[in-house]
Amino acid sequence: MEKQDVEQKLSELVQRLQSALGARLVSVVLYGSATWGDWQEDTSDLNVLCVLHQLSADELGACQPIFNWWKEDGNLPPLLLTREEVQTSTDCFPMEFSDMREHRRVLYGIDIVDGLEIDRSFYRARVEYELRAKHIRLRQKAADVLPAPDKLLRLLTDSLSTFCVLGRHALILSGQEARFKKAEILLALERVMGRQLQGSNEILAIRSAAKQLSAANIKELFERYLEEMGSLVRFVDALDK
Repeated sequence: MEKQDVEQKLSELVQRLQSALGARLVSVVLYGSATWGDWQEDTSDLNVLCVLHQLSADELGACQPIFNWWKEDGNLPPLLLTREEVQTSTDCFPMEFSDMREHRRVLYGIDIVDGLEIDRSFYRARVEYELRAKHIRLRQKAADVLPAPDKLLRLLTDSLSTFCVLGRHALILSGQEARFKKAEILLALERVMGRQLQGSNEILAIRSAAKQLSAANIKELFERYLEEMGSLVRFVDALDK
């Protein structure tokens, strides 16, 4: 979707939610790449938080056809929470709420994220857990596609967004300024980690320019990228608990 289409889609989402839920709807908040200028038409999601006073079968039934319509364009279903859950779940979703605190756009209702506090211990543990899990998963998926260089390269380019998100949170935990664009995240990580991330930067360039590589070069790129992500895991593990 082009930017104008995105705005129309978001406006219609809010209108449908208001019509279906009325006073039960507390807030609708846009967050993620669409709010910090890194949204890309073919690869980025529209992340929406919908907050209600309560979530019973009635509310879920009212939301279901709206969310089906929303997903027709390939959008992720909105994150659906009660007002109480927003206030009490920052320990479970520290990365998501940290990003929302930095960049969000209230589409309807109150600014439900304003003033939320995030406990560092839960935050650091979640970032390390996600990094380790994604690092292990990258190895597992790569084992399946090593004989197919094109699939391996697609795995690398698809995974970079996730590792950049986790890299942003590693920067925050290390006391650095939050970065949101991939190139800025990688540059800041190089500075704070004291090393170059050549593989990650090459994958970012490939995402932008659809560069072609030989099978041998793709395998070498994978090995460099895997090592860099492993060093990011160790970096977060060494941060103050």
